[in-house]
Amino acid sequence: MSEALKNYPSAGIFRRLAAMVYDSLLLMAISIGYYAIAVGLNVLIQGQPPHGQKVEWGHSSWFVFSGWLVTMIGFYVFFWIKSGQTLGMRAWRMRLISESCRLTTGQCVLRCLAGIVSLLSFGLGYFWLLLDPKKQTLHDRVSKTLVIVLPKEQN
Repeated sequence: MSEALKNYPSAGIFRRLAAMVYDSLLLMAISIGYYAIAVGLNVLIQGQPPHGQKVEWGHSSWFVFSGWLVTMIGFYVFFWIKSGQTLGMRAWRMRLISESCRLTTGQCVLRCLAGIVSLLSFGLGYFWLLLDPKKQTLHDRVSKTLVIVLPKEQN
């Protein structure tokens, strides 16, 4: 990544949370589509349940959940590798860059997994940036990435 981009300011917590809200709307739509396909496949495999009963997942529930998680991570990895921005990041003029080289798939997957831990720890991984001198979250540090704010004309 260009050295000039590293001189841009780091994104603050408000901007990051606002982008997460935008992205969560997209992720909800993707989740609905994913589960519609999963239910359809489950009905094809196990048959139509009796009237008034819900679809039973049986032993495939962990498989369905794992597929959903891979889909959610795939969303972020795809957009970060493609342009360094998800839709929410684009709306709030942010871009993900690597500290040392071009973004790799491994960095993006590691960032997603560390981001899950950051969220599940009551958001402490995100609030880490309030104490960090480089304004990085825990998952920024772990994946060696930066989230920068772009000027209006460069977005």
